[in-house]
Amino acid sequence: MPERFMINLMASLALILAPWPSQASEALTVLMSGGFSLAYRAVIPDFERDTGISVTTLSGASQGTGPQTVKSQLERGVRADVVILSENGLDELITAGLVLHGTAAGLARVPLGAAVRQGSPKPDVATLDALKRTLLAARLLVMPGSTSGLFMKTTVLPKLAIGDRVASKLVPRGLDATRMLAAGEADLAIGPLSELVDQPGVSLVGPLPEEVQLVQVFTGAIVATSPHVAEGKRLIAFLASERAAAAIRKAGMEPGGALRAR
Repeated sequence: MPERFMINLMASLALILAPWPSQASEALTVLMSGGFSLAYRAVIPDFERDTGISVTTLSGASQGTGPQTVKSQLERGVRADVVILSENGLDELITAGLVLHGTAAGLARVPLGAAVRQGSPKPDVATLDALKRTLLAARLLVMPGSTSGLFMKTTVLPKLAIGDRVASKLVPRGLDATRMLAAGEADLAIGPLSELVDQPGVSLVGPLPEEVQLVQVFTGAIVATSPHVAEGKRLIAFLASERAAAAIRKAGMEPGGALRAR
């Protein structure tokens, strides 16, 4: 059999046996804050299996300063298709033109709560007076340097007139706060309940009083530069559906949340 014929035959067989492109090659990149991550990571495998869309997840703070906020990362060119963050942070992205108008959806709402190191006595935070005593007694209060921590620093502590009497520290993420708590470097952490539950070495105390409560609405939206708008909308719809509701409740949140008019 001539050598040229054999070469052509082998090339033809290679083309026939090569796998056809799969719809599963579609991919999304999500840039999200920590408050929604517990529920998100529980249900993302179901979304990938059901749709054939693979998801890469990046981390960023809803608000604050420094290079790791969602806004800072998008502004310096970090590629993402979907953002998930508090509605307060979403407002900043809308103002900067970083997300597509009309694509935002409320995924979950969550109140602020307090936590202590596992095994420590649980202080009282149920009333304003009790919370004030607990904050003043804390050796070190740690909070994420995002929406919740900024609210505590600029609103709650001044309202209680103890801003200069409480030893506190803002850390980059909620996980940093709970790690410090578990390690004994701090004895009180405050943040969204969803960042305080199911964390190693940490015990949830409970929500803050209504008078100083901030219920955050975690939202999903499509990044303005995304080439995968349809896939991103499928992900947001999935996270806002009953398929994700049980995981959202388990993470200390309630599904849904009405957004302010845009």
